[in-house]
Amino acid sequence: MMQHASAADPAPGRRPELVPDPDVEAARIAAVRRYDILDTPPDGAFDRVAAMAARLFDVPVATVTIVDSDRIWFKAAHGLEGVKEIGRDPGLCGSAILRDDALVIPDTLRDPVAADNPLVAGEMGVRFYAAAPIITPDGHRLGTVNVLDTRPRSITEDDTATLADLAAIVLDEMELRLSALRALRDEQERREAESRHAEAERARAEAERAAREQAEQDKAAIAAFASTLQRTLLPPALPVVPGLELACHYRTASVHDVGGDFYDVFPLDGGRWAFFLGDVCGKGPEAATVTALARHTLRAAAQIDPDPVSVLSTLNTVLLTDVTAGSRFCTVLFGLLEPREDGGFTVTIATGGHPPAYHVRPDDSGAVWVKAVRPKGGMLVGAFPQAPFAQNTFSLAPGESLFLYTDGLTEARTAEGAMLGEDGLTGFLHQHTGPVTAASLVEDTVTLLASLPDEAGDDVALLALSVPGPQAAPDSGVAATARTAAALEHIGQE
Repeated sequence: MMQHASAADPAPGRRPELVPDPDVEAARIAAVRRYDILDTPPDGAFDRVAAMAARLFDVPVATVTIVDSDRIWFKAAHGLEGVKEIGRDPGLCGSAILRDDALVIPDTLRDPVAADNPLVAGEMGVRFYAAAPIITPDGHRLGTVNVLDTRPRSITEDDTATLADLAAIVLDEMELRLSALRALRDEQERREAESRHAEAERARAEAERAAREQAEQDKAAIAAFASTLQRTLLPPALPVVPGLELACHYRTASVHDVGGDFYDVFPLDGGRWAFFLGDVCGKGPEAATVTALARHTLRAAAQIDPDPVSVLSTLNTVLLTDVTAGSRFCTVLFGLLEPREDGGFTVTIATGGHPPAYHVRPDDSGAVWVKAVRPKGGMLVGAFPQAPFAQNTFSLAPGESLFLYTDGLTEARTAEGAMLGEDGLTGFLHQHTGPVTAASLVEDTVTLLASLPDEAGDDVALLALSVPGPQAAPDSGVAATARTAAALEHIGQE
């Protein structure tokens, strides 16, 4: 780009003094700043250019200058010791950058503009000055390459061209230096970016680690809470019932969800006992609420009227009217035990949509007799107002057992992928060997669950009651009850 300047009207015989255009000067100063060379330490490349100029022109002083907004700064100064910068006005270099060609002043004392320059009027007494501008590719004049002498002299056009070549060499060095600076800055920015990225990755990794730890803590806390809550919904231990052996087992499908299976055995008046086992639909806090409501309602209703159908009817009403139950329903088996003089029990059991219980006893051939206790007509509890419930009454004699379970057992999958089902459970009970006791039935069933591929996809609750046979020790019921107190296990470690 061309540098534009206006010339003040000179006196006759005087060199015109050029005045810089403000816009062009602002762009030139921006270019000077872009090269970032002002006030930099000495550089051998520029020093060699100054020394070469002094030899080529046989002058005592040669300089490489950069023209700032208010000063002339010497990047290299051959033969001019101790001078780092001078003022721009009145100036030699300041005038040279405003011209389209090299500035040559054969005798500075005869040049009105140069005569007042400190290098001319001062002790050095410069009498000859020639300068070629350092021009960027986009036309900005950054400074000059200068040759100075203490005596007047003239130079040829070839000399002027040589001086312009030296200025071009200076620009090449500045471009190389600028490229190196840019490469260095790019590398620094790259390293800083990598450092920031690495720090961000470390921070992200730390955040992920902290999140994992928190998740594990939360998971453990949820599991602990669910386990604690689950235990509050089950009896801490089965009671000791005279003349009866009890055994139970509870296994949750997930350590993080509270299951809806429940059971209990508790005393009534007149030496009678009540028991129940049920399953609330769903899991989690809502199911736990209904489980607690059902368990406490069954116990309270049995104290008022122990008739099993009446107890289930009361629970049905409560589930339909209590707002905490929402739309949840459940299946329940509720039974009443009355001691008999022959050492057995009369059992009355009512169903509210629950899978059948199994009456189990050894037969004369040594095999196991299995009968499903399935009162007809019992509906889900809490699903419909005035739902009908049904009950059966039978004898549980010495050596016989009653086995209750939730549908997590019959819905468990076999190795072939089919559900165990009621037929599979019946066949399993038929294959039982040894005395038919509550403890042995529960233990064998737990072993069965463990042998299945997914053990159980749902919660499983087991409750077994057995009347010891004549060959059992008198205190066997107490010992068996103590051995098989409520067991709470988890099959999922999520």
